[in-house]
Amino acid sequence: MPHQPYFVVVLAHSLHGRLRRIHIPHKVIYAGFVFSVLSFVVMLAFLSSYLRMSWKVAHYNSLRQEVNSLRTKYQELQRVTNQKNEQLATLENFAGEVSVAYGLKRKPGTSSDVVTSTISALYHNYPKQYQLHVRPSLWPVEGRLMSPFGGRTDPFSGEGAIHTGVDLEAAMGTAVHAAADGIIVQAGWEGGYGRLIIIDHGNGVQTYYGHLSSFIVVPGQEVRRGDVIARSGASGRVTSPHLHYEVRMGGTPVNPYPYMAKSASSGTAREQKDLPFD
Repeated sequence: MPHQPYFVVVLAHSLHGRLRRIHIPHKVIYAGFVFSVLSFVVMLAFLSSYLRMSWKVAHYNSLRQEVNSLRTKYQELQRVTNQKNEQLATLENFAGEVSVAYGLKRKPGTSSDVVTSTISALYHNYPKQYQLHVRPSLWPVEGRLMSPFGGRTDPFSGEGAIHTGVDLEAAMGTAVHAAADGIIVQAGWEGGYGRLIIIDHGNGVQTYYGHLSSFIVVPGQEVRRGDVIARSGASGRVTSPHLHYEVRMGGTPVNPYPYMAKSASSGTAREQKDLPFD
């Protein structure tokens, strides 16, 4: 039988018995085979790509769950750390209050203590004759009395505590005035006070201005009663912006309210002159 360049497909009808021949060229068969192979390769590549993508998605979801777990653990550790820091600050504050209550002296040796004692000594040795108003007699800010001197409930721990000064309502950036003539012996960060200014008025009298946002004076600078020395803020251990004000006699806190009340109740022209922010 001679070689033919095509294939013959014979189809028989089941009822009539007729036969039908279909001639299919070799090129069509080869083309169909090549197309089938290519289709299989494409499908195999698509399936492989799909499997790789599925694996990457599963791996990504696993990593995301791990990241969420680590984030939760980090937040928990941060919460515990903040709680421990608050407890530590409370203990430090309580230790300071106990030291003040029993008249214990602060342990010397820190740089701030050396600077403070040096400036204070210079002030006592060389007092200025023109400093007349050395007794605190001025409200450092105009604001409502938020927390009085003495016993109170600690706003952080909820336990009883000794408040060594008074808290005066003051919005952020309110001008803070010197309560009397004196010398700045400290203007820096001091634990729970945050940014703190201490003015030495001589004869063992000092005033403290805490939780400030910024300083206008520097250590060693002389100030007069009513001078703006700082801006109020919320630095240190606070729950809201205000000014913490103290009066100390020989290093021991005393109730500053009598001096402030005297200033507020005075109506003379001289006292009005000493209130430049009225």
